[in-house]
Amino acid sequence: MTFTARCLILACGNSLREDDGIGPFLALWAEEQWRDDPRVRVICDHQWTPEMAQEVAAAETVIFVDASLDQAPGQILLRELTAASLKPGLVTHHLGAAELLGVAQDLYGRQPRSACLMTIGAGSLELGEGFSAAIEKALPDAQRALEDSVQRLLDRPSDLTRVSSESE
Repeated sequence: MTFTARCLILACGNSLREDDGIGPFLALWAEEQWRDDPRVRVICDHQWTPEMAQEVAAAETVIFVDASLDQAPGQILLRELTAASLKPGLVTHHLGAAELLGVAQDLYGRQPRSACLMTIGAGSLELGEGFSAAIEKALPDAQRALEDSVQRLLDRPSDLTRVSSESE
C-alpha cells in the first residue's frame, strides 16, 4: 500500500562505504525529525530503483538525497529536478533521480508537483564506517538545508487544498 505524502524524502547510499553513508544518515535524522508529522515520509535504500516509482508518483513533493563525487567534498547542492527518459541500454535496477521521476510519470501517469535533488560532495567512498572530515564538518549544514527544504515544501499550499478550495 502506498502512503500519499506531502513531502517524500528519498535517500540512498551505503553506510559501509564511508561518505556514501550520508544519504542513510540524513534519512535516519529525518525520520526522527518528522516522526510525528504524517505529511512527511522517509524512504532509504542502497539505490533508487523502479519499484520506488509508485511512492514517487503518489507524493506531492519529493527530495532526493545522495552523496556525489562530482562536487567538492562536503559541498551541499540543492537543485530542482525534472523528469528524464530512460536512455536505451540503461540498467533499470538502478536509476538516477530524474529517471525515477520519468518512470513514475510513465507507469502511473503522475509525478510530484515539485522535486529536488540534494547532493553532498563525498571525500571518500572507501570501505568503512564513518565520514571523512569534510562530511563531518558539513553535517549540520546538510541537516539545516534538508530541514529548510522540507519546511518550504510543507508551507506551500497542498494540491489537495487547492482542489477542495476550487470545488467549493
